[in-house]
Amino acid sequence: MALLILAYLGGALTIVSPCILPVLPFVFARADQPFVRSGLPMLAGMAVTFAAVATLAAVAGGWAVEANEYGRTIALVLLAALGLTLIFPSLADRVMTPFVRIGARLSNSADGGEGGAILPSFLLGIATGFLWAPCAGPVLGLILTGAALHGANVGTSLLLLAYAAGAATSLALALAVGGRMFAAMKRSLGVGEWIRRVLGVAVLGAVVAIAFGLDTGFLTRVSLSSTSALEQALVDRLRSAAKTNDTSSGVIPGGPAMSGPTVTTEAKPDAQETNLGVEGGFPSLSGAVEWLNSPPLNPEGLKGKVVLIDFWTYSCINCLRSIPYIKAWAEKYKDHGLVVIGVHTPEFAFERNISNVRAAVSDLKIGYPVAIDNDYKIWRAFDNEYWPAHYFIDAQGRIRYHHFGEGEYDESEHVIQRLLTEAGNNNIPTGLVSVNGAGAEAAPSASDDHSPETYLGYNRAENFDSPGGAVHDKSHVYTAATPQLNLWSLSGDWTISGENAALNEKGGRIVYRFHARDLHLVLGPAADGKPIGFRVTIDGAAPGADHGADTDADGRGVVGQQRLYQLVRQNGPVADRTFEIEFLDPGVQAYAFTFG
Repeated sequence: MALLILAYLGGALTIVSPCILPVLPFVFARADQPFVRSGLPMLAGMAVTFAAVATLAAVAGGWAVEANEYGRTIALVLLAALGLTLIFPSLADRVMTPFVRIGARLSNSADGGEGGAILPSFLLGIATGFLWAPCAGPVLGLILTGAALHGANVGTSLLLLAYAAGAATSLALALAVGGRMFAAMKRSLGVGEWIRRVLGVAVLGAVVAIAFGLDTGFLTRVSLSSTSALEQALVDRLRSAAKTNDTSSGVIPGGPAMSGPTVTTEAKPDAQETNLGVEGGFPSLSGAVEWLNSPPLNPEGLKGKVVLIDFWTYSCINCLRSIPYIKAWAEKYKDHGLVVIGVHTPEFAFERNISNVRAAVSDLKIGYPVAIDNDYKIWRAFDNEYWPAHYFIDAQGRIRYHHFGEGEYDESEHVIQRLLTEAGNNNIPTGLVSVNGAGAEAAPSASDDHSPETYLGYNRAENFDSPGGAVHDKSHVYTAATPQLNLWSLSGDWTISGENAALNEKGGRIVYRFHARDLHLVLGPAADGKPIGFRVTIDGAAPGADHGADTDADGRGVVGQQRLYQLVRQNGPVADRTFEIEFLDPGVQAYAFTFG
């Protein structure tokens, strides 16, 4: 219920977002008609269509995006016809163009009769729903992430519908005010026909703006009243409520831990003194599409063992930094009744490639069993919401403890020791493991990480600063902006898709002004797998001693696999720095920045 309310409020805030501007002419074209039979059906059609299209785009992949483009094209033609008939009411009688006739029929049907016809207004709403592209703030990003993670189900569709309903509510209020204003102008000034023509011009202007991508580009950058701060405040409030019942670090339900802040450690009672309750039974592991390092395992066969389940994905920096501890526990307690199972649940599409996962398991020297959870079946069986997430299961097959995110490793190891003791294992090793991770697996900086995780694909992108904004799913030549803290920009010919930004011509650059010890970037080569060279600079110079594990002192490196690359690891004091990476070959795909 809390997430539905959050989604509704996030949608309602879109009325003060710049991306709503192209939709307003379509809505106000019905301002002089009775609301119940004209305005309301149009807003309902808009909300339902947006929810359906957004759900498909989040869970169905490229074919849904392509199908939506056809729908947008038809909607643009239809609404352009509506605009023409508003300007020239007699046009349909003189011109026999089918689309103009359709536009005239819809317009006249919605105008005529007792208060207008419901169905034509609903169809106009469907067309508007295909064209509405709200600015992706924190709330919409959270909803789309949840839709992608949980697949097509009633819950994710309801969240998107709630978001659309919130936007429709705000538009309904605006429509009510606009209707009264237009009615007053008609009565006092007698300019009803001119108002109609002005609205027709506005409709055509909106069609042109959407056709040229201004709704998803320029308008996302130019805003007199950005909603991001308000939306983030709502998200933070819900996160605080979620932490009331779980003091583990993480983010709100529905989004991955990678989307949240760097995990910190909170002081807690020692697990040996805490009464470990029973949180539930051991869910099925049968959803794995494949197992690495082991034949398939199941709860029945693991009775009598203490089991640690680690949900991870191999490009997640938080997961990578916790893996050294997981490996150390697996080795230390393997002869005393502990079984560690890694459940690899992908975030990005390339992480569904089992060959990629197998290579990552080898590179990370993971020897314990790994279940490939490409369909999120184990994730859903545990009702999990986070990467990384650790579930501790006793010898009787009961979940006794969980921890979300990084940190609090001492407490987690105490839980392992206690559950092994409860299971009747003798001579349990005492003390705690000491881990010193290297490269991306090194522990995060305690207090110098002031830059947030940043996605480059438009589904979850924020803080994009190239002039003109992002152009979706089309090749576009970008120019880099003057660097400002936590803003990023592109230079060169790129195509920004929902999940990544792909370079079309060599020489493209990414610029980010950051404040953190470490900078990581999830990268991958093109489909042909050809290695792609790159060069990194910090404040315009080679990184020198501040180079990351995947670059040399001159800042040079190669993208040869789809994975997380550590590009900067500062040795001195942390300050605001300008990071720039130039790719010497085309085809690179850039997914997300993470810091530490």
